[in-house]
Amino acid sequence: MSRPLLVTADPEVLDDLLRLAALAGVDAEVAATAGAARRTWESAPCVLVGADVLDELVDARLSRRERVHVVGTDLDDATVWQRGLELGAERVVFLPDADPWVVDALADAVEGGRDGTVVAVLGGRGGAGATTLACALAVTAVRRGLPTLLVDGDPLGGGIDLVFGGEHVNGVRWPELGRTRGRVPAAALAEALPRLSDLSVLSWDRGSATSLPVEAVQAVLTAGRRSHGLVVADLPRVLDDGAREVLAASSTALLVVPAELRAVASATRVAAQALSLCRDVRVVVRGPAPAGLSATEVARALDLPLAADMRAEPGLARALEEGVPPATRRGSVLASACHDLLEALLPAAPAQRRAA
Repeated sequence: MSRPLLVTADPEVLDDLLRLAALAGVDAEVAATAGAARRTWESAPCVLVGADVLDELVDARLSRRERVHVVGTDLDDATVWQRGLELGAERVVFLPDADPWVVDALADAVEGGRDGTVVAVLGGRGGAGATTLACALAVTAVRRGLPTLLVDGDPLGGGIDLVFGGEHVNGVRWPELGRTRGRVPAAALAEALPRLSDLSVLSWDRGSATSLPVEAVQAVLTAGRRSHGLVVADLPRVLDDGAREVLAASSTALLVVPAELRAVASATRVAAQALSLCRDVRVVVRGPAPAGLSATEVARALDLPLAADMRAEPGLARALEEGVPPATRRGSVLASACHDLLEALLPAAPAQRRAA
């Protein structure tokens, strides 16, 4: 992988830029002169140019390219703007005020700036099947070739890694990320998470922790979106601050509701919570319907669009108990429903797959 290029002969500026590159989790190429910079000028994902070498670079007539940024330290130096314009720089920034921006620019250049879709899944009542649907959606997305992260948003759920029989697989869980703040390198997060059924899975463990600072959830979720085309989050019905943060970042929330009158009554409160944080809330109705309540009637009662009408899948409960992930069998009721859901939620998924 090509590395960002840092061009400066000022040792203090270089020290600052190398420190910021380390915070971004990237290695950088260093050049002190225009001649040394020419070798990787065009191939580097981004170039940060110290104000001290601007004149030399302008005189060298290097090719114009995107993602060239000038880094200065003297706000009173008005000439840096003009020289940056002559070089073709996109932006002029000043340290230390621009430290966070530089970290983001370096990380985005290496990681490609992906911004994955977040889909939240929550149940209208206890035992509605939200966790099963979240896992099945993630499994189906991976089968389509989409890099996918499955996030366990329920600290009292026992750990979503159990669904895959992966509770003993090495990798970080939520409690180990509780002190995370700021920019998290997306590649480092992806490498640290357990891989289960070709999924990146962020689960709770079996410890005593039951909450996380919102700042940690924000940092980890942002990194997850940068490294995955899809993030599927399994959320509890009663939302804590972390779950609310995930729901607010979601493009769509799927509310799983059994086709039962009491489930519909319970789901009304959950739907109100979800709608206060996510504009696009859709209902997934799960059979069987003991009293003949139709999926359309459930959706109408909740005043939500119907995302899917799923009939019961024989043998699903036993398969889950045996550690067989849902939607593993192609053509099953759950796999077919998830395929249709992803077609509706991710119309650009085939293009994303080719890009990946």
